[in-house]
Amino acid sequence: MKSFMTLFRTEDGKTHLFTFALVCCLFGISGLCNGMIDVLNRHFKDTLGLSDSQSALVQGAWYGAYFLMAFPAGYVARRLGYRGGILTGLAIIAGGALLFIPVTGMSGGAGGIYAAFLGALFAVGAGFTFLETVANPYATVLGGPDGGASRINLAQSFNAIGWVIGPVLGGKFTLASGGSGNATLYIPYLIVACVVIVLFFVFALSPVPNLQPPEEKPGSGGAPGRMLRREHHFTSGLVAQFLYVAGQCAIFAFFITYILDPAVSPALPGWLVEKLPADMCRAVGGHWYITKGCSPYLLSAAFVLFAVGRFSGSLIQRYFRPEGVLGAYGLANVALMLLVIANLGWVSVIALMVAFFFMSIMYPTIFALSIRGLGPNTKRAAAFLVATIVGGAIAPYLMGRVIDRSGMSVSFVIPAACFAYIAFYGMAWRRLHARGAEDDPSSPPAMLGH
Repeated sequence: MKSFMTLFRTEDGKTHLFTFALVCCLFGISGLCNGMIDVLNRHFKDTLGLSDSQSALVQGAWYGAYFLMAFPAGYVARRLGYRGGILTGLAIIAGGALLFIPVTGMSGGAGGIYAAFLGALFAVGAGFTFLETVANPYATVLGGPDGGASRINLAQSFNAIGWVIGPVLGGKFTLASGGSGNATLYIPYLIVACVVIVLFFVFALSPVPNLQPPEEKPGSGGAPGRMLRREHHFTSGLVAQFLYVAGQCAIFAFFITYILDPAVSPALPGWLVEKLPADMCRAVGGHWYITKGCSPYLLSAAFVLFAVGRFSGSLIQRYFRPEGVLGAYGLANVALMLLVIANLGWVSVIALMVAFFFMSIMYPTIFALSIRGLGPNTKRAAAFLVATIVGGAIAPYLMGRVIDRSGMSVSFVIPAACFAYIAFYGMAWRRLHARGAEDDPSSPPAMLGH
Protein backbone atom coordinates (compact mmCIF):
# COMPACT_ATOMS: atom_id res chain seq x y z
CA MET A 1 0.00 0.00 0.00
CA LYS A 2 2.86 2.34 0.85
CA SER A 3 4.41 1.73 -2.56
CA PHE A 4 1.05 2.47 -4.20
CA MET A 5 0.73 5.79 -2.34
CA THR A 6 4.14 6.93 -3.56
CA LEU A 7 2.73 6.85 -7.08
CA PHE A 8 0.72 9.99 -6.21
CA ARG A 9 3.38 11.83 -4.18
CA THR A 10 5.01 14.90 -5.72
CA GLU A 11 8.52 16.11 -4.89
CA ASP A 12 7.15 18.50 -2.26
CA GLY A 13 5.98 15.47 -0.22
CA LYS A 14 2.23 15.99 -0.83
CA THR A 15 0.01 13.07 -1.84
CA HIS A 16 -2.72 13.70 -4.44
CA LEU A 17 -4.67 10.43 -4.32
CA PHE A 18 -8.02 12.18 -3.66
CA THR A 19 -7.61 14.48 -6.64
CA PHE A 20 -6.54 11.51 -8.76
CA ALA A 21 -9.73 9.66 -7.72
CA LEU A 22 -11.82 12.62 -8.93
CA VAL A 23 -10.00 12.57 -12.26
CA CYS A 24 -10.75 8.84 -12.54
CA CYS A 25 -14.47 9.71 -12.30
CA LEU A 26 -14.07 11.91 -15.39
CA PHE A 27 -12.52 9.04 -17.31
CA GLY A 28 -15.33 6.73 -16.17
CA ILE A 29 -18.13 8.93 -17.52
CA SER A 30 -16.13 9.48 -20.72
CA GLY A 31 -15.90 5.73 -21.28
CA LEU A 32 -19.61 5.32 -20.60
CA CYS A 33 -20.55 7.79 -23.33
CA ASN A 34 -17.98 6.42 -25.75
CA GLY A 35 -19.40 2.93 -25.23
CA MET A 36 -22.91 4.15 -25.98
CA ILE A 37 -22.04 5.71 -29.34
CA ASP A 38 -20.84 2.35 -30.68
CA VAL A 39 -24.35 1.01 -30.06
CA LEU A 40 -25.89 4.06 -31.74
CA ASN A 41 -23.99 3.23 -34.90
CA ARG A 42 -26.00 0.04 -35.36
CA HIS A 43 -29.20 1.56 -33.93
CA PHE A 44 -29.43 4.36 -36.49
CA LYS A 45 -28.50 1.96 -39.30
CA ASP A 46 -31.61 -0.08 -38.46
CA THR A 47 -34.12 2.63 -37.48
CA LEU A 48 -33.27 5.15 -40.22
CA GLY A 49 -32.30 2.75 -43.00
CA LEU A 50 -28.67 3.90 -43.31
CA SER A 51 -25.73 2.28 -45.07
CA ASP A 52 -22.61 1.31 -43.10
CA SER A 53 -20.75 4.41 -44.26
CA GLN A 54 -23.71 6.67 -43.36
CA SER A 55 -24.11 5.15 -39.91
CA ALA A 56 -20.39 5.79 -39.32
CA LEU A 57 -21.22 9.52 -39.26
CA VAL A 58 -22.07 8.90 -35.59
CA GLN A 59 -18.33 8.58 -35.01
CA GLY A 60 -17.78 11.46 -37.43
CA ALA A 61 -19.83 13.85 -35.29
CA TRP A 62 -18.39 12.58 -32.01
CA TYR A 63 -14.71 12.57 -32.89
CA GLY A 64 -15.02 15.56 -35.21
CA ALA A 65 -15.90 17.55 -32.08
CA TYR A 66 -12.57 16.54 -30.57
CA PHE A 67 -10.73 17.88 -33.60
CA LEU A 68 -12.61 21.17 -33.84
CA MET A 69 -12.66 21.91 -30.10
CA ALA A 70 -9.22 20.65 -29.04
CA PHE A 71 -7.40 23.96 -29.50
CA PRO A 72 -10.13 26.10 -27.87
CA ALA A 73 -9.99 23.59 -25.00
CA GLY A 74 -6.22 23.94 -24.81
CA TYR A 75 -6.59 27.74 -24.68
CA VAL A 76 -9.12 27.48 -21.83
CA ALA A 77 -6.82 25.08 -19.97
CA ARG A 78 -3.90 27.50 -20.24
CA ARG A 79 -6.01 30.51 -19.16
CA LEU A 80 -8.21 28.94 -16.47
CA GLY A 81 -6.04 26.05 -15.26
CA TYR A 82 -7.08 22.48 -14.64
CA ARG A 83 -10.18 23.26 -12.55
CA GLY A 84 -11.50 25.80 -15.06
CA GLY A 85 -11.02 23.42 -17.96
CA ILE A 86 -12.76 20.58 -16.13
CA LEU A 87 -15.74 22.72 -15.06
CA THR A 88 -16.14 24.10 -18.59
CA GLY A 89 -16.15 20.59 -20.04
CA LEU A 90 -18.67 19.28 -17.51
CA ALA A 91 -21.05 22.19 -18.17
CA ILE A 92 -20.95 21.60 -21.95
CA ILE A 93 -21.52 17.84 -21.53
CA ALA A 94 -24.56 18.41 -19.31
CA GLY A 95 -26.07 20.85 -21.82
CA GLY A 96 -25.41 18.53 -24.78
CA ALA A 97 -26.85 15.49 -22.99
CA LEU A 98 -30.04 17.39 -22.15
CA LEU A 99 -30.46 18.22 -25.87
CA PHE A 100 -31.39 14.58 -26.42
CA ILE A 101 -34.76 15.20 -24.73
CA PRO A 102 -36.18 17.56 -27.42
CA VAL A 103 -34.32 15.79 -30.24
CA THR A 104 -35.88 12.42 -29.32
CA GLY A 105 -39.33 13.95 -29.67
CA MET A 106 -38.71 15.28 -33.17
CA SER A 107 -40.81 14.22 -36.15
CA GLY A 108 -40.14 14.51 -39.86
CA GLY A 109 -37.77 13.00 -42.39
CA ALA A 110 -35.04 10.57 -41.44
CA GLY A 111 -32.33 12.96 -42.66
CA GLY A 112 -33.44 15.80 -40.39
CA ILE A 113 -33.82 13.54 -37.36
CA TYR A 114 -30.38 12.01 -37.93
CA ALA A 115 -28.80 15.46 -38.31
CA ALA A 116 -30.36 16.59 -35.02
CA PHE A 117 -29.03 13.54 -33.18
CA LEU A 118 -25.58 14.12 -34.68
CA GLY A 119 -25.72 17.74 -33.49
CA ALA A 120 -26.50 16.64 -29.92
CA LEU A 121 -23.67 14.08 -30.07
CA PHE A 122 -21.31 16.78 -31.31
CA ALA A 123 -22.18 18.97 -28.31
CA VAL A 124 -21.52 16.15 -25.82
CA GLY A 125 -18.28 15.31 -27.64
CA ALA A 126 -17.20 18.95 -27.46
CA GLY A 127 -17.53 18.83 -23.67
CA PHE A 128 -15.45 15.69 -23.45
CA THR A 129 -12.79 17.40 -25.54
CA PHE A 130 -12.23 19.84 -22.67
CA LEU A 131 -12.00 16.97 -20.20
CA GLU A 132 -9.56 14.99 -22.36
CA THR A 133 -7.35 18.03 -22.93
CA VAL A 134 -7.12 18.66 -19.20
CA ALA A 135 -7.44 15.24 -17.56
CA ASN A 136 -4.79 13.36 -19.55
CA PRO A 137 -1.84 15.67 -18.78
CA TYR A 138 -3.22 16.30 -15.29
CA ALA A 139 -3.06 12.58 -14.48
CA THR A 140 0.63 12.54 -15.43
CA VAL A 141 1.56 15.31 -12.94
CA LEU A 142 -0.32 14.00 -9.88
CA GLY A 143 2.89 12.39 -8.63
CA GLY A 144 6.52 11.90 -9.60
CA PRO A 145 7.48 12.16 -13.31
CA ASP A 146 8.66 8.54 -13.53
CA GLY A 147 5.15 7.29 -12.72
CA GLY A 148 3.36 9.41 -15.34
CA ALA A 149 2.66 6.53 -17.75
CA SER A 150 1.45 4.27 -14.91
CA ARG A 151 -0.90 6.96 -13.56
CA ILE A 152 -2.46 7.79 -16.89
CA ASN A 153 -2.99 4.09 -17.61
CA LEU A 154 -4.55 3.60 -14.18
CA ALA A 155 -6.82 6.63 -14.64
CA GLN A 156 -7.85 5.45 -18.09
CA SER A 157 -8.69 2.05 -16.60
CA PHE A 158 -11.81 3.72 -15.26
CA ASN A 159 -12.51 4.89 -18.80
CA ALA A 160 -12.51 1.19 -19.72
CA ILE A 161 -14.96 0.39 -16.90
CA GLY A 162 -17.31 3.02 -18.34
CA TRP A 163 -16.90 1.39 -21.74
CA VAL A 164 -18.07 -1.93 -20.25
CA ILE A 165 -21.26 -0.32 -18.95
CA GLY A 166 -21.92 1.93 -21.98
CA PRO A 167 -22.98 -0.72 -24.53
CA VAL A 168 -25.32 -2.39 -22.02
CA LEU A 169 -26.92 0.91 -20.98
CA GLY A 170 -27.20 2.18 -24.56
CA GLY A 171 -28.36 -1.19 -25.90
CA LYS A 172 -31.12 -1.41 -23.28
CA PHE A 173 -32.80 1.66 -24.74
CA THR A 174 -31.98 1.05 -28.43
CA LEU A 175 -31.18 -2.41 -29.82
CA ALA A 176 -33.25 -4.21 -27.16
CA SER A 177 -36.06 -1.64 -27.03
CA GLY A 178 -38.64 -3.84 -28.74
CA GLY A 179 -39.02 -1.71 -31.85
CA SER A 180 -39.57 1.57 -30.03
CA GLY A 181 -37.28 3.37 -32.47
CA ASN A 182 -35.75 6.49 -30.94
CA ALA A 183 -38.44 7.08 -28.31
CA THR A 184 -36.34 6.03 -25.32
CA LEU A 185 -32.97 7.22 -26.56
CA TYR A 186 -32.95 10.28 -24.30
CA ILE A 187 -33.00 8.19 -21.09
CA PRO A 188 -29.31 7.15 -20.94
CA TYR A 189 -28.26 10.72 -21.77
CA LEU A 190 -30.53 12.11 -19.06
CA ILE A 191 -28.70 9.78 -16.64
CA VAL A 192 -25.38 11.11 -17.94
CA ALA A 193 -26.54 14.72 -17.46
CA CYS A 194 -27.48 14.05 -13.83
CA VAL A 195 -24.15 12.39 -13.05
CA VAL A 196 -22.20 15.18 -14.76
CA ILE A 197 -24.06 17.89 -12.83
CA VAL A 198 -23.11 16.16 -9.57
CA LEU A 199 -19.47 15.97 -10.70
CA PHE A 200 -19.55 19.67 -11.59
CA PHE A 201 -20.38 20.65 -8.00
CA VAL A 202 -17.90 18.14 -6.55
CA PHE A 203 -15.06 19.64 -8.62
CA ALA A 204 -16.22 23.18 -7.85
CA LEU A 205 -16.03 22.54 -4.11
CA SER A 206 -12.97 20.23 -3.96
CA PRO A 207 -9.27 21.16 -3.88
CA VAL A 208 -7.85 20.81 -7.41
CA PRO A 209 -4.18 21.90 -7.22
CA ASN A 210 -2.79 23.51 -10.36
CA LEU A 211 0.31 21.29 -10.53
CA GLN A 212 2.92 21.59 -13.25
CA PRO A 213 5.49 19.16 -14.63
CA PRO A 214 8.96 19.74 -13.11
CA GLU A 215 10.20 21.12 -16.44
CA GLU A 216 7.59 23.91 -16.31
CA LYS A 217 8.64 25.27 -12.94
CA PRO A 218 10.81 28.38 -12.75
CA GLY A 219 14.50 27.53 -12.47
CA SER A 220 14.00 23.91 -13.49
CA GLY A 221 16.53 24.13 -16.28
CA GLY A 222 14.03 23.41 -19.06
CA ALA A 223 14.32 24.88 -22.50
CA PRO A 224 11.41 27.35 -22.84
CA GLY A 225 12.28 28.23 -26.44
CA ARG A 226 12.31 24.67 -27.75
CA MET A 227 9.83 24.14 -30.60
CA LEU A 228 7.41 21.23 -30.64
CA ARG A 229 8.26 20.34 -34.23
CA ARG A 230 11.81 19.54 -33.08
CA GLU A 231 10.51 17.00 -30.60
CA HIS A 232 10.53 13.90 -32.79
CA HIS A 233 9.00 11.68 -30.13
CA PHE A 234 6.10 14.15 -30.03
CA THR A 235 5.57 14.60 -33.79
CA SER A 236 5.75 10.84 -34.36
CA GLY A 237 3.44 10.44 -31.37
CA LEU A 238 0.85 12.61 -33.11
CA VAL A 239 0.83 10.18 -36.03
CA ALA A 240 0.69 7.18 -33.69
CA GLN A 241 -2.19 8.66 -31.69
CA PHE A 242 -4.14 9.56 -34.84
CA LEU A 243 -3.74 6.02 -36.16
CA TYR A 244 -4.52 4.42 -32.81
CA VAL A 245 -7.81 6.28 -32.44
CA ALA A 246 -8.56 5.52 -36.10
CA GLY A 247 -8.00 1.79 -35.64
CA GLN A 248 -9.74 1.65 -32.27
CA CYS A 249 -12.84 3.50 -33.41
CA ALA A 250 -13.10 1.49 -36.61
CA ILE A 251 -13.16 -1.71 -34.53
CA PHE A 252 -15.52 -0.30 -31.92
CA ALA A 253 -17.90 1.11 -34.54
CA PHE A 254 -18.30 -2.11 -36.49
CA PHE A 255 -17.93 -4.74 -33.79
CA ILE A 256 -21.70 -5.28 -33.52
CA THR A 257 -22.13 -5.11 -37.30
CA TYR A 258 -19.38 -7.73 -37.63
CA ILE A 259 -21.03 -10.01 -35.06
CA LEU A 260 -24.38 -9.76 -36.86
CA ASP A 261 -23.06 -9.95 -40.44
CA PRO A 262 -24.32 -13.26 -41.93
CA ALA A 263 -21.23 -13.47 -44.16
CA VAL A 264 -18.84 -13.72 -41.19
CA SER A 265 -20.93 -14.43 -38.07
CA PRO A 266 -20.39 -18.06 -36.95
CA ALA A 267 -23.26 -20.27 -35.88
CA LEU A 268 -23.78 -20.90 -32.18
CA PRO A 269 -22.97 -24.39 -30.85
CA GLY A 270 -25.98 -26.37 -29.66
CA TRP A 271 -24.88 -26.49 -26.01
CA LEU A 272 -24.70 -22.70 -25.90
CA VAL A 273 -28.12 -22.26 -27.53
CA GLU A 274 -29.63 -24.34 -24.72
CA LYS A 275 -28.13 -22.02 -22.10
CA LEU A 276 -28.96 -18.67 -23.72
CA PRO A 277 -32.30 -16.90 -23.16
CA ALA A 278 -34.71 -17.29 -26.08
CA ASP A 279 -34.42 -13.60 -27.07
CA MET A 280 -30.64 -13.84 -27.50
CA CYS A 281 -30.53 -16.38 -30.34
CA ARG A 282 -32.37 -16.80 -33.63
CA ALA A 283 -32.69 -19.66 -36.12
CA VAL A 284 -31.60 -19.03 -39.71
CA GLY A 285 -31.37 -21.85 -42.28
CA GLY A 286 -31.19 -24.57 -39.67
CA HIS A 287 -28.44 -22.83 -37.63
CA TRP A 288 -28.59 -20.59 -34.58
CA TYR A 289 -27.09 -17.07 -34.41
CA ILE A 290 -27.10 -14.29 -31.81
CA THR A 291 -29.71 -11.54 -32.00
CA LYS A 292 -29.32 -7.76 -32.01
CA GLY A 293 -30.41 -7.70 -28.38
CA CYS A 294 -27.53 -10.01 -27.44
CA SER A 295 -24.82 -8.17 -29.40
CA PRO A 296 -24.28 -5.31 -26.91
CA TYR A 297 -23.43 -7.88 -24.24
CA LEU A 298 -20.70 -9.34 -26.44
CA LEU A 299 -19.35 -5.82 -26.98
CA SER A 300 -19.48 -5.26 -23.23
CA ALA A 301 -17.57 -8.53 -22.70
CA ALA A 302 -14.89 -7.28 -25.10
CA PHE A 303 -14.68 -4.10 -23.05
CA VAL A 304 -14.15 -6.21 -19.94
CA LEU A 305 -10.96 -7.41 -21.63
CA PHE A 306 -10.20 -3.77 -22.42
CA ALA A 307 -10.58 -2.87 -18.73
CA VAL A 308 -8.44 -5.80 -17.62
CA GLY A 309 -5.79 -4.65 -20.08
CA ARG A 310 -5.83 -1.11 -18.68
CA PHE A 311 -5.46 -2.19 -15.06
CA SER A 312 -2.82 -4.80 -15.81
CA GLY A 313 -1.05 -2.38 -18.17
CA SER A 314 -0.66 0.15 -15.37
CA LEU A 315 1.02 -2.53 -13.24
CA ILE A 316 3.16 -3.91 -16.09
CA GLN A 317 4.50 -0.46 -16.88
CA ARG A 318 5.86 -0.11 -13.37
CA TYR A 319 8.30 -2.94 -14.19
CA PHE A 320 8.79 -2.67 -17.95
CA ARG A 321 9.46 0.36 -20.13
CA PRO A 322 6.17 1.78 -21.49
CA GLU A 323 7.55 2.08 -25.01
CA GLY A 324 8.51 -1.61 -25.03
CA VAL A 325 5.07 -2.68 -23.84
CA LEU A 326 3.48 -0.47 -26.50
CA GLY A 327 5.58 -2.03 -29.26
CA ALA A 328 4.77 -5.59 -28.15
CA TYR A 329 1.04 -4.88 -27.88
CA GLY A 330 1.06 -3.26 -31.32
CA LEU A 331 2.60 -6.38 -32.89
CA ALA A 332 0.07 -8.59 -31.08
CA ASN A 333 -2.82 -6.64 -32.56
CA VAL A 334 -1.41 -6.82 -36.08
CA ALA A 335 -1.42 -10.62 -35.75
CA LEU A 336 -4.97 -10.60 -34.36
CA MET A 337 -6.27 -8.42 -37.20
CA LEU A 338 -4.79 -10.88 -39.72
CA LEU A 339 -6.86 -13.63 -38.05
CA VAL A 340 -9.99 -11.47 -38.39
CA ILE A 341 -9.24 -10.82 -42.08
CA ALA A 342 -8.85 -14.58 -42.63
CA ASN A 343 -12.55 -15.08 -41.67
CA LEU A 344 -12.03 -18.18 -39.52
CA GLY A 345 -15.39 -18.22 -37.76
CA TRP A 346 -15.16 -18.27 -33.97
CA VAL A 347 -11.36 -17.96 -34.15
CA SER A 348 -11.80 -14.57 -35.85
CA VAL A 349 -14.50 -13.47 -33.38
CA ILE A 350 -12.30 -14.38 -30.42
CA ALA A 351 -9.30 -12.66 -32.05
CA LEU A 352 -11.39 -9.49 -32.48
CA MET A 353 -12.38 -9.57 -28.80
CA VAL A 354 -8.83 -10.26 -27.59
CA ALA A 355 -7.66 -7.24 -29.62
CA PHE A 356 -9.52 -5.08 -27.08
CA PHE A 357 -7.08 -6.25 -24.40
CA PHE A 358 -4.04 -5.22 -26.45
CA MET A 359 -5.60 -1.90 -27.50
CA SER A 360 -6.18 -0.98 -23.87
CA ILE A 361 -2.86 0.66 -23.01
CA MET A 362 -2.22 2.33 -26.36
CA TYR A 363 -3.96 5.70 -26.04
CA PRO A 364 -2.69 6.66 -22.55
CA THR A 365 0.79 5.25 -23.20
CA ILE A 366 1.20 7.13 -26.49
CA PHE A 367 -0.07 10.26 -24.73
CA ALA A 368 2.40 9.94 -21.86
CA LEU A 369 5.35 9.14 -24.13
CA SER A 370 4.51 11.99 -26.51
CA ILE A 371 4.48 14.72 -23.84
CA ARG A 372 7.52 13.41 -21.94
CA GLY A 373 9.92 16.28 -21.23
CA LEU A 374 7.99 19.00 -23.11
CA GLY A 375 8.05 21.43 -20.19
CA PRO A 376 6.07 24.65 -20.81
CA ASN A 377 4.75 23.20 -24.07
CA THR A 378 2.91 20.37 -22.28
CA LYS A 379 -0.61 21.84 -22.34
CA ARG A 380 -0.26 22.98 -25.96
CA ALA A 381 1.05 19.55 -26.92
CA ALA A 382 -1.91 17.95 -25.12
CA ALA A 383 -4.30 19.98 -27.30
CA PHE A 384 -2.56 18.69 -30.45
CA LEU A 385 -2.79 15.12 -29.16
CA VAL A 386 -6.48 15.47 -28.36
CA ALA A 387 -7.03 16.87 -31.88
CA THR A 388 -5.68 13.61 -33.33
CA ILE A 389 -8.84 11.95 -32.05
CA VAL A 390 -10.29 13.11 -35.38
CA GLY A 391 -8.91 9.79 -36.64
CA GLY A 392 -11.98 8.30 -35.01
CA ALA A 393 -14.16 10.37 -37.33
CA ILE A 394 -12.32 9.37 -40.51
CA ALA A 395 -11.48 5.66 -40.19
CA PRO A 396 -15.01 4.33 -39.45
CA TYR A 397 -16.33 6.11 -42.56
CA LEU A 398 -13.50 4.68 -44.69
CA MET A 399 -14.05 1.25 -43.19
CA GLY A 400 -17.77 1.53 -43.91
CA ARG A 401 -16.99 2.31 -47.54
CA VAL A 402 -14.77 -0.77 -47.76
CA ILE A 403 -17.52 -2.90 -46.17
CA ASP A 404 -20.13 -1.56 -48.62
CA ARG A 405 -17.91 -2.45 -51.60
CA SER A 406 -15.72 -5.41 -50.57
CA GLY A 407 -17.24 -7.04 -47.49
CA MET A 408 -16.67 -7.07 -43.77
CA SER A 409 -13.53 -9.17 -43.26
CA VAL A 410 -11.24 -7.36 -45.71
CA SER A 411 -12.07 -3.99 -44.08
CA PHE A 412 -9.96 -4.93 -41.03
CA VAL A 413 -6.83 -4.27 -43.07
CA ILE A 414 -7.36 -0.63 -41.97
CA PRO A 415 -6.85 -1.20 -38.21
CA ALA A 416 -4.08 -3.72 -39.01
CA ALA A 417 -2.09 -0.99 -40.77
CA CYS A 418 -2.72 1.40 -37.86
CA PHE A 419 -1.37 -1.07 -35.30
CA ALA A 420 1.70 -1.72 -37.43
CA TYR A 421 2.74 1.95 -37.13
CA ILE A 422 2.04 1.95 -33.40
CA ALA A 423 4.35 -1.06 -32.98
CA PHE A 424 7.04 0.89 -34.86
CA TYR A 425 6.54 3.97 -32.64
CA GLY A 426 6.92 1.94 -29.46
CA MET A 427 10.08 0.24 -30.66
CA ALA A 428 11.61 3.46 -32.03
CA TRP A 429 10.58 5.84 -29.22
CA ARG A 430 13.90 5.99 -27.38
CA ARG A 431 15.75 6.88 -30.57
CA LEU A 432 13.14 9.48 -31.48
CA HIS A 433 13.33 11.05 -28.01
CA ALA A 434 17.11 11.21 -28.11
CA ARG A 435 17.19 12.55 -31.67
CA GLY A 436 14.96 15.48 -30.73
CA ALA A 437 17.51 16.65 -28.17
CA GLU A 438 20.37 16.24 -30.67
CA ASP A 439 18.56 18.35 -33.28
CA ASP A 440 18.00 21.23 -30.84
CA PRO A 441 21.30 22.68 -29.60
CA SER A 442 19.49 24.96 -27.12
CA SER A 443 18.13 22.01 -25.14
CA PRO A 444 19.85 20.06 -22.36
CA PRO A 445 20.75 16.38 -22.94
CA ALA A 446 17.68 14.18 -23.29
CA MET A 447 16.73 12.19 -20.19
CA LEU A 448 15.11 8.94 -21.21
CA GLY A 449 13.76 8.20 -17.75
CA HIS A 450 11.65 5.11 -16.97
